[in-house]
Formats: sequence, structure tokens, C-alpha cells
Amino acid sequence: MAINRVNWKNLKPGVKNIWLYILAGLVWLGAGLLLISFASRWFSVEPVSTTIWLILVGLILAASIYRFGFSRLAKKNIRRISAIANERICLFAFQEWTSYPLVAFMMSLGIYLRIYAPIPKTYLAAMYLGIGGALSSASIHYFAHVIHTQRS
Repeated sequence: MAINRVNWKNLKPGVKNIWLYILAGLVWLGAGLLLISFASRWFSVEPVSTTIWLILVGLILAASIYRFGFSRLAKKNIRRISAIANERICLFAFQEWTSYPLVAFMMSLGIYLRIYAPIPKTYLAAMYLGIGGALSSASIHYFAHVIHTQRS
């Protein structure tokens, strides 16, 4: 009786690298918009004067996190994906493999803070607005790269 060996390479969800840029942009944009939606719900229960100040803090955080963190990371990912020479690349390669544990930790921390945080949600909202705004803004790098490569 012959045992059939599974060819694991056939099971890999391989795509052209343009789809990695699109997927990365959509994931970053989706995560950013989700965080912004949480923040907007938490802001809605505060007086307008408090909300304005917290939104201002969130926007300053967003600009800083974008400039010094997510913008650089998006550009690094774009360079990494561009350097992959294979015709078909694993769908999950839109992020470095080493980034997945960090993403899992950040998601767990976010869930923990939403449920158990000793910090009032309105202050947490400023942080969510900052991270969400930075993620959403950095996602533009992926979409711009797709547009640029399609034109050339």
C-alpha cells in the first residue's frame, strides 16, 4: 500500500505580490478604522469641551505614531515585499513572520484595556484615536505603491 505524501507547497495560498500590498493596506486601514470607531463611541459620552481636547491629543498622537512608527514600518514592508522574487508569494507574507506575535500581543492588550482598564474609556479613546489614525494614514503607502506600480 503506497502512502501519498502531501505536497505542502500546493497548500500554500500563493498570490502575486501586488495582492500583498492591497491586503496589507486593507488590514491596516480596517484595523485603524476599527480603533477610530471605538474611540468615537467613547468620545460621544463626554462634554464637548473635554471631547475637543481629547481629540486634539489623539490627533497629535496619530501624527507622531505615523511619522516615527507606522509610516516607516509600511515603507519597510513595501521594500521587503518588492524584494521577494517568487512569482507567487504566500498570502500571509504581507507582514513579516516575526510581526505576527507582536500583532497578537497588541490585539490582546487592546481587548484587555477595553474590558478591564483602570483608565477611563475617554482617555483610552485618545490613545485609540492616535493608533487608529496612524494605522489608517500609513495604509495609504500600500495603496499609493499599488497605483504607482500599475502606472509604470
